[in-house]
Amino acid sequence: MPRLSTLIGIPANSAQGHPPSAFVDFVSTATTPDTRARQGMNLALATWVSAINFWAWNMIGPLSTTYASDLSLSSTEASMLVATPILVGSVGRIFIGALTDRFGGRTMFIAVSLASIIPVLAVGGAGVARSYPLLLVCGFFLGIAGTIFAVGIPFANNWYPPARRGFATGVFGMGMVGTALSAFFTPRFARWFGLFATHVIIAVALAVTAVACIAVMRNAPQFRPNVDPLLPKLKAALKLPVTWEMSFLYAVVFGGFVAFANYLPTYIKTIYHFSPVDAGARTAGFALAAVIARPVGGALSDRIAPKYVVLASFAGTAAMAFVAVFQPPPDVWSAATFITLAVFLGIGTGGVFAWVARRAPASSVGSVTGVVAAAGGLGGYFPPLVMGATYDPVHNNYTIGLMLLVATALVAFGYTALRLHAHEPEKPKEPAT
Repeated sequence: MPRLSTLIGIPANSAQGHPPSAFVDFVSTATTPDTRARQGMNLALATWVSAINFWAWNMIGPLSTTYASDLSLSSTEASMLVATPILVGSVGRIFIGALTDRFGGRTMFIAVSLASIIPVLAVGGAGVARSYPLLLVCGFFLGIAGTIFAVGIPFANNWYPPARRGFATGVFGMGMVGTALSAFFTPRFARWFGLFATHVIIAVALAVTAVACIAVMRNAPQFRPNVDPLLPKLKAALKLPVTWEMSFLYAVVFGGFVAFANYLPTYIKTIYHFSPVDAGARTAGFALAAVIARPVGGALSDRIAPKYVVLASFAGTAAMAFVAVFQPPPDVWSAATFITLAVFLGIGTGGVFAWVARRAPASSVGSVTGVVAAAGGLGGYFPPLVMGATYDPVHNNYTIGLMLLVATALVAFGYTALRLHAHEPEKPKEPAT
């Protein structure tokens, strides 16, 4: 008489206490009204935590023109000030992603939020002291807040079934709205309440967020700690082709977003001569457009192959960066150019991480995410430095920097089109015994 396991389609070796991972994933993520409620609550809270930490991570960028004026900084010095938190937040994601595999998203959300409080206050103190070296040092540690992204992707993956992970990672990615909030509100808060008080407000927000995580947030029921040693786990992730392929793609799309979200206030003030507050408002519009587009990219990738979503992103990014070279007049044409650029970058970020969720091994999602997210952040580290170094004060333009973005997007388009598969080949099934 055939076994029950055979009748319902489970291999016999699975019926002996080891069900296949696909079966476990289906059962553990089966949607009931209670499960959907918990999914939504935890995803919403994770997105909020990300937004507050992204705001903290981006505290220097919106005030960079003020620092440059008060401290008489050169274009290169101002670029270095903006880029330093990006560097640390990027590299740190490698380790934070691996730690998330071990300790779970809830613990790491709390830890990163609490660890970011002192750097936020220190940056405020350095700004009040008007010390450029101190701002650089404190900005280095401010990068801790930027590692939050490597926590949320595996956390969202665990809560949702494979068919909805593009949606889940896209929604979590909306936490990038913190950069828009920072660009819009940080200069205004500094004007209304004072520089240090502004940093105190964000530090309090981080503390309240950590308390909310302690009280409300929970890991997904199917989360299983990966207790393998950290370094071997990272080495294993680095041996996966998907890690390097997705790292390159994410370095272009997310790096472009981070670079513009941080450097755009300087760009707008330099090219269009807006005040810091007005430049911050326009940067907020750019960041908000990318944030809204990100879940669209993730949702599209649940319906069509992520490859085509990413290709559209690179094509649009190259086109809009080329248009920006000609300095469209303010406010309508310049706004249309940069907001459209932001939409293409946002769709690309959602598409790439939906691709990661499909291709990365379940037990290594955190490690792979950490490396890919680090590459994205590093992609945002160098452009501000390049923009500052290639600025032409005689003709008041950033033509070289923008053309380098065009070239990079076209190279990424060609690599994706020619080297990456739209659908991964199916693994051969083990014969039933």
